[in-house]
Amino acid sequence: MTIKQVSEKYSISQDTLRYYEKVGMIPPVTRTAGGIRDYQERDLGWVELALCLRNAGMSVEAMVEYVRLSQEGDSTKKDRLELLKKQKEAIVERRDRIDRALERLDSKIAHYEKAVEGQ
Repeated sequence: MTIKQVSEKYSISQDTLRYYEKVGMIPPVTRTAGGIRDYQERDLGWVELALCLRNAGMSVEAMVEYVRLSQEGDSTKKDRLELLKKQKEAIVERRDRIDRALERLDSKIAHYEKAVEGQ
C-alpha cells in the first residue's frame, strides 16, 4: 500500500506516518527498489499498534523503546511485557479518575435538573 492509502485507511496524515517512522514509533517501512514506501501487512500491524498505544496515552519515548526492544528479539520479551503493564496501569488510573469525574458531573446535573424543574 502507498502512504496515501495507509493515511486514508487509518484517517491519519501522511506526515504523521512519516513522523512515526522517523522517530522510531514504528520500524522502518518496506520500500520499493526506488525508495518509495510500500506498506506490507507487517508494516500495517505496526501502524495499528502505534495508533492503539497513542490512543492509550503511551508517550513517544515509551513507544520508541518498545519498538527498539521488539527489534532486539525474544530476549526482550520481559522488558516489553513490563512496559505494556505499566501502560495498562496508567490507563486504569486514568479511567478511574474519569469515572469519578463522571459521577460528580452526574450528581451536579441531577441537582440542576431538579432546580430547573422547580422554577
